[in-house]
Amino acid sequence: MTTPEPFDLFAIRYGRHTGRRATDNVIGADPHEAGTDLEYFVWVAKRSDRVYVIDTGFNATSAAERGRTMLRPPAEGVRALGIDPGQVDQVILTHLHYDHAGSLGAFPRAGFHCQDTEASYATGRCMCHPYLRHPYDVEDVVGFVRHVYANRVAFHDGFAELTSGLTLHKVGGHSAGLQVARVWTRRGWVVIASDASHYYRNFRQGQPFPTVYHVGEMMEGFNTIRGLADSDDHVIPGHDPLVMSLYPPPSAELDGIAVRLDVAPRQG
Repeated sequence: MTTPEPFDLFAIRYGRHTGRRATDNVIGADPHEAGTDLEYFVWVAKRSDRVYVIDTGFNATSAAERGRTMLRPPAEGVRALGIDPGQVDQVILTHLHYDHAGSLGAFPRAGFHCQDTEASYATGRCMCHPYLRHPYDVEDVVGFVRHVYANRVAFHDGFAELTSGLTLHKVGGHSAGLQVARVWTRRGWVVIASDASHYYRNFRQGQPFPTVYHVGEMMEGFNTIRGLADSDDHVIPGHDPLVMSLYPPPSAELDGIAVRLDVAPRQG
């Protein structure tokens, strides 16, 4: 089998949520402990023949309503890598929560990849329950449905190979149709875990995140992402501030904005 051309892989930090408690981050945590901040990311996988944007982040309206800090519009972070958001034609949506699918309009030419079960979940009876619908924004979901009607959504059922060196895998747990991306890079197979594991401690210590649809699926998802990656150091959690310190920026100008995930993390 021919080894595929590796992708260059990046994380772009676009937002932050501070003042969290330990119980906001881990089920069963000590309520007296301070929590770890959430960092918000979108990701880019690119090589000579194609570019994939993974998630589109939240928009300014959601940031204001939910008390999140927007450091930069996610699409502008993509542009900082030298990629025109208006020309991106492939966007992977790991799930439809407000902070992962809230800026679809910033990618006007894109087709979107989503799991069947995620779309059904986000538009079905579970959204009658305030706890389950809280991570979704109704306008984002309506916008997604409009893209379905415009033939701009590709649906997947479990596993999908988008191209050689990039596959999608449904893990569920955090939401009913959460999917992760497995990407071939110069350092091997890297898994963009998104919210399959918000922090390193979630999957490494088996500690589930409190925003969850199915705890059992979340716990099994920890095993899945570890099995898909070449090592635990090849798993990239969705919101951990450590990502920005473990990996180097693509250039001095992008320090604090983006990091390369296709190189080994710093040790220690």
